[in-house]
Amino acid sequence: MRSHQPGGTSVNHNLPLELDAFVGRCAELDGLTRALGASRLVTVTGPGGVGKSRLAARAAARTVPDDGVWRVELAAVRDPEFVDYAVVEALGLTDHTTRLPRETLLAHLAERQLLLVLDGFEHLVDACAELVADLLQRAPGLRVLAVGRRPLAVAGERLFVLGPLGKDEAVELFADRAAGQGLALGGDPDVRELCRRLDGIPLAIELAAGRLRALSPGQLLERLDDRFRLLTGGGRDALPRHRTLRTAIGWSHELCTPEERLLWSRLSVFAGRFDLEAAEYVCSGGGLHTDDVLEVLTALLAQSVVAREETATGVRYRMLDTVRAYGADWLEATGDAVRLRRRHRDWYVGLATWCELDWFSPRQNEVAARVEAELPNLRCALEYCLTVPGEAHLGQYLAGALWFCWVGCGRLSEGRHWLERSVELESENEQSRLKALWVLGYVAILQGDPVPALGALHECREAAERTANPTAVAYAEHRTGCLALVTDDMARAETLLRSALARYQEIGELNSNVLMGQVELAMARAFQGDLPDAVRLCEDVRQVCEDHGERWARSYALYVLAYAAWSEGDPARARELLTDCLACAHTFRDLLGSVLTIELLALVTAAEGDPAEAAVLQGAAATMWPSVGLPLFGSAYYNAPHELCEAMARERLGDERYEECVRQGGALGREAAVARALGRQKLLEALPMPRGPVRHTTVALDMHEPAASPTRKGGETAG
Repeated sequence: MRSHQPGGTSVNHNLPLELDAFVGRCAELDGLTRALGASRLVTVTGPGGVGKSRLAARAAARTVPDDGVWRVELAAVRDPEFVDYAVVEALGLTDHTTRLPRETLLAHLAERQLLLVLDGFEHLVDACAELVADLLQRAPGLRVLAVGRRPLAVAGERLFVLGPLGKDEAVELFADRAAGQGLALGGDPDVRELCRRLDGIPLAIELAAGRLRALSPGQLLERLDDRFRLLTGGGRDALPRHRTLRTAIGWSHELCTPEERLLWSRLSVFAGRFDLEAAEYVCSGGGLHTDDVLEVLTALLAQSVVAREETATGVRYRMLDTVRAYGADWLEATGDAVRLRRRHRDWYVGLATWCELDWFSPRQNEVAARVEAELPNLRCALEYCLTVPGEAHLGQYLAGALWFCWVGCGRLSEGRHWLERSVELESENEQSRLKALWVLGYVAILQGDPVPALGALHECREAAERTANPTAVAYAEHRTGCLALVTDDMARAETLLRSALARYQEIGELNSNVLMGQVELAMARAFQGDLPDAVRLCEDVRQVCEDHGERWARSYALYVLAYAAWSEGDPARARELLTDCLACAHTFRDLLGSVLTIELLALVTAAEGDPAEAAVLQGAAATMWPSVGLPLFGSAYYNAPHELCEAMARERLGDERYEECVRQGGALGREAAVARALGRQKLLEALPMPRGPVRHTTVALDMHEPAASPTRKGGETAG
């Protein structure tokens, strides 16, 4: 969730939900806030359960850097290779190029003033230390607040060691949790002794307070005394407070019913958050019936073993990493870990399958949000499939089935990582590998990387023809035609796309990919001068999309129809179509669709008589192009609207004023640029249109007559 501070600063408040439950710690909070003001890297360390994340969240909320506070939750990241991806994701960055995530981060952070909170890094300390050192060295406006059980050991690091709560604060926390259950404990001496025995560790205190529905403080203390020596874990060399926390967790575990202990251990297979349906499928069986999972989960919620969260995708649950790790140890001890990991894999392979089908439906928005929420678990399933012998075919299937996530939701770089890993493995299922190959080719095309794209598509087609797989042949041909389209080979593009569409029709294939093939054919026809045929093709796509509730492919059809409307002298109609198109593209994090639409909106704006605003939009688009993989500004065809708009705007404004407006647009962030482009519709409704005829063109330039490509450097138009 983001809120806006005075002056338009965007602050990310994606901080732990425990923030609202913060009790005490006033002196520590002041100290950490001062440390953040004096050092570029502060690391909050201390034993598990001591409240590091809560304190860091509160201190971060006190800071107001120009470009916000951004939290990266690393507890669910299990692969060191994904640390950079996690930071890119947390910052909301979309990059469709072949740049590594680190390069994307450095480019974004180079001139920004922000605070990055890295929470739960201790299992990824080497990767995090290397990343932080690199970012701090090359991004002078960056400050980092790291939260973990050990230091990063990076030059310039300032440690803030967090100890347990004081006696009064510990009692206050226990009383606060008791009050939440309708209990007023007053000055019960057993509470004070219980908090002392738990060493003032907040998590241990909360686990104890979670038992108050069944036991009094005196009974809790008695049971804790009975179990302290039996449940102390971690070995003789463990720190006393580490042993105390493990004892408290073990004691809470011992107080659970057999069903609660069973569910606790099984829930540990989830990476990050999960929903009830996933828990019911993955964790049922072998002593726990599906219908009983909700009741047992509710009991674990009451005992603070599991936390409940309201999210954009509905109610979800999570376990603190310390509690999850304890459950994982028990799961291994039961010998049931392998079965549970397979069930986890099966659930998320099934989820990806249904989401792929639902992408071609009115539920596209919900699918995008669901996949976003489930990424940690989908990554866990992918890692399992690609590392466990005999599972490669499922990894290829899963990586291919998630094409809509990689392509439609702006995750090309991550998708390519999984796809390349999957196709390197030997597989018993040729069909799964063929799908991974054509999806890999598609992703590489969109990243502007034609050689690997052609290699993957050629391999896919050869193998598909050898094994008589008409579906894979159609997709390989389609994506090869797409590559011809974006490299200005219109005749070849039309031939391949028509052939692929005929193959789709023959095998009865109809989905978002097929509709995109028809839109791409429409573009090829438009670029060759047959605008009526392009309109016919896209009107057909729009009708099919509206019949099925599809929005992503529809947005590209609207783009072509908008260009046709502008060409026919109807800028108002073109703007209406483009506004719809841009809103959709931005919702799906489709950077290519967004920037193409803004460029055409700039041309429409110039035609409406506002060359200054058109130049501002061109400047905003210029900052987005470096993150677009497809080299469309090397395409004479796709570049035509930009060239025409620039010529019109320069003629009316003069070079100096035009460049000034471009710089103004270049200062807009992506969100602000989209908001400005979309907001102009309301502005036009409120203002009278300029009097007199508006000239449509100032240079003889048609969409089917290639324009000279401008020289670009750093996202700016070269003068």
